[in-house]
Amino acid sequence: MAQPFDVIVIGAGGVGSAAAYYLSKAGKRVLLLEQFELDHQKGSSYGYSRVIRYTYDNPIYVDLMRAAYPLWFALQDEAEESLYVKTGGLDFGFPTTDTFRQMQASLDAAGLDYEHLDKVAIAQRYPQFALDDGMEGLFHADTGLLRASRCVLAHVRLAQAHGATVLDQTPVLKVRPLANGVEVHTGQEVFYGDRVVLTVGSWAKHLLADQGIDLPLTIMPCQLGFYQPSSPAEFEPGRFPVFFAHMNGDYGEMPYGIPHEDPAIGLKLTTFYGWDTVETPGQVDYTPSQAWTERIRGFAQQYIPAAAGPLLSTRRCLYTLTPDKHFVVDQHPHYPQVVIGAGFSGHGFKFTTLMGKMLADLAVDGRTPHDTSLFKLSRFQPVAAA
Repeated sequence: MAQPFDVIVIGAGGVGSAAAYYLSKAGKRVLLLEQFELDHQKGSSYGYSRVIRYTYDNPIYVDLMRAAYPLWFALQDEAEESLYVKTGGLDFGFPTTDTFRQMQASLDAAGLDYEHLDKVAIAQRYPQFALDDGMEGLFHADTGLLRASRCVLAHVRLAQAHGATVLDQTPVLKVRPLANGVEVHTGQEVFYGDRVVLTVGSWAKHLLADQGIDLPLTIMPCQLGFYQPSSPAEFEPGRFPVFFAHMNGDYGEMPYGIPHEDPAIGLKLTTFYGWDTVETPGQVDYTPSQAWTERIRGFAQQYIPAAAGPLLSTRRCLYTLTPDKHFVVDQHPHYPQVVIGAGFSGHGFKFTTLMGKMLADLAVDGRTPHDTSLFKLSRFQPVAAA
């Protein structure tokens, strides 16, 4: 049997890479296993950008972001590269829309300092928008983007610098809890660890089923489109914000966009939810839909006309959804040495460094100081007896 580790982390995406980083930084002997190549495109963490924001429709998430931002800044300093780009963020829509009202109520409850703008004020600040009469906005200055792939690779690189062993192209076939640890079986070796952290994204349901957990996860392949504005300089960070449109339509649920510094990338447009779901990764069709790219262009033509330019690129990535869209961050009820991070539901990337820290806390100490009340396994069906 291979040399034992203090903690084995399975899955080197956003959360798993972060968990490996914090565990190795704490002096633990860490093994990080990834079934594909590092920074692969089959899951949820690859890409130019993800949104980072305090603005949320639940005060618990606002408070968690108050813990996450400093961790991102510290990671950025240690990595000595730019991972966060400040853009400002605008949520817009009719103030009677349920999601808009919930967002504002949450920000008020969390005591977050934000600006409530009418249509005229939005037009003065961001003339790129062509909003309907009666629409309003909620603006927060610290919203921005995270350079997603760079964040993942920074966590991995620094984990290695702190002593972690990283093996990619190493699928895990079985995780077997023992009386005082775990065995992790791959096609080549059996590894032993005192603890295991499972962060396998859309592959979680099958691996957790082997642990007696029937977690009601579904997989939502979503599509991203990158468009070339007619005046690219008007859509750079600092001149154009990250935005969320509180509306539904033929284009999907709550369209949003992210500006980029590099005009060759373009403006990212997609929708939050509203896609068809599948049960297993093997059912995922990664082929982009041309019909969708035209529908989302139709949204841009209506509300951001200068952004509705040529399509520069498009691809599909995966959301792994829980029924309530909240995460799973918990220990196995019968095997506390098995720590689980799953179901990040399309809005989890901004939290990945914090989620990695929380999972590391659970693996080392059996508890975390951060609020996990939304993230318990017990909110779903009971777990079978060991």
